[in-house]
Amino acid sequence: LEITFSLPALWWAVLGSWHGIDLNSDANCVWQIERNENQTIRIIFSYFKFAPSSSCETESINVYDGPSSNSPLLGQVCNNTDAVPMFESSSNSLTFLIKTNSVAFARNFFVFYYFFSPETTRCGGSLTGPSGTLISPNYPSSYPPFTYCVWHIQTAKKSKINLQFKDFFLELDQNCQFDFLAVYDGLTTNTGLIGKVCGVSRPTFQSSSNGMTVVLSTDYANSYRGFSAQYTSILPDPPEPDTSLTCSSDRMEIVVSKDYLDSFGYNETHLQLNDPTCKPVSTDPVIFSFPLSSCGTIKKDEGHRITYTNILLTVSETDKIITRKKSIQIVAKCIMENNSTVEVIYVTENDLIKNTTSVGRYNVSMSFYDSDSFSSPVLQSPYYVDLNQTLFAQVSLHSSDPDLLVFVDTCVASPQPDFGSVTYDLIRSGCNKDDTVVTYPPIEHYGRFKFNAFRFLRSFSSVYLQCDILICDSTTNSRCTEGCISRQKRAASSYTWKAKTVVGPIRLKRDLRAADHSETLTKTDAEETSNLQRKSFYILSFVALISNVIIVVATILKYYKRQPGYGYQKLQSSY
Repeated sequence: LEITFSLPALWWAVLGSWHGIDLNSDANCVWQIERNENQTIRIIFSYFKFAPSSSCETESINVYDGPSSNSPLLGQVCNNTDAVPMFESSSNSLTFLIKTNSVAFARNFFVFYYFFSPETTRCGGSLTGPSGTLISPNYPSSYPPFTYCVWHIQTAKKSKINLQFKDFFLELDQNCQFDFLAVYDGLTTNTGLIGKVCGVSRPTFQSSSNGMTVVLSTDYANSYRGFSAQYTSILPDPPEPDTSLTCSSDRMEIVVSKDYLDSFGYNETHLQLNDPTCKPVSTDPVIFSFPLSSCGTIKKDEGHRITYTNILLTVSETDKIITRKKSIQIVAKCIMENNSTVEVIYVTENDLIKNTTSVGRYNVSMSFYDSDSFSSPVLQSPYYVDLNQTLFAQVSLHSSDPDLLVFVDTCVASPQPDFGSVTYDLIRSGCNKDDTVVTYPPIEHYGRFKFNAFRFLRSFSSVYLQCDILICDSTTNSRCTEGCISRQKRAASSYTWKAKTVVGPIRLKRDLRAADHSETLTKTDAEETSNLQRKSFYILSFVALISNVIIVVATILKYYKRQPGYGYQKLQSSY
């Protein structure tokens, strides 16, 4: 089916026309629009309804720039078109073809087209400020017919746009086919339709980026006052400082997220170390990697540890007098302590201080277990044991690297947690120094040994264990696989990392029983005092009673002594 629109010279027909098209399955229809005068054609498909499951290959509208379907293709409309399509011809003719598939379904299309001169002034424009206003032509009077205005709004990077209509009045119809306003998420009208509105309302739209496009389209009848709208840019909250620090025995590496710098309006050129001549080795992310003894790094020997500190600052442009940007200061510190590494990084945004710390490069822990199956850890603290009781200890490496081995190099015991007083060697250089110590072969991330509770627990209430742990690469010959070695050989041994781990205290069960007994005595003190008072009263009463009995007996004896025929005779001593 081929239809040609040849328009008469009436004013409304000269300017344009709209048509509702209803089609069923297996349609293949062509419409040709022509104008004798030297004017171009604008066609708008303000409403289209294809079969729900159709694809662009089987069901579509193709628009051609010329008098036939052999003319250049201007574009295509199909089921997945996310826009209100508009096409403009380059001459006075235009053709569109609609084809449908075999699915039984009622398709509906609304087509609006009109002619205009190429030199016609276009409305709309570009808005780039952080906020602004949009109004329809002639607002608050009626907007003109055949209006097609396009506003492109673009704000700062990383921001979003909020568009709010304070007044809105367009011609109302169910599908917004005649006069409508379309809002797009981005700077194009080909895709990203956020919404299409008409009638009387106060809609609000928000973009997902810093670009938005607004389109106003009207036909030739029923004009109203249009709209007044205001847009504002929404800046996201600054991201959390995305920084990291890595310290090795000879280098320091500081990593700063590019997005984090962008949120404050900075880039890698605005960052400098204590020595400004040191530049980043990477820009996304921004990475500064340098030897510990360079780039102005400050070394400090604190006796038990050595620290290396450098500061990464943001610097503003030298040709400016003022700035409204926040200044960022990143303090990076590597702490070398007992053959391990502590990495500390502080980030300040003006007076706001944030810090991230990382202790060591591996996470190692030590626990006691109740048997040699090492399945149930002892959770009580202190750990009360019997003298000569067998204790099972396990050192665990918490790492996802399967190629690492754990080796218990040295373990000492001390009655103090700081190990500053007397100590007792259990294991030294991988060799058992106590007769009761038994070490188990290394198993992946676990180092295990057992020993009996030792004698100095009798003179001290607590004992702590401190072990030097070696972590090695199992793919190479290393210290972790050599077992007990002499001190001379130990100097030549290699390991990946060394750490100390402490567990305790251990106490004798008799101390626990003594503490319980002391508590029992304290609880009965008051009862014993009360009983003593009662006993004293009873004793005094008994003494008084006995005294009275003695007096009565003495009186009776005196009386009988005075009676005739009776008397006492002194017995002769047998000695």
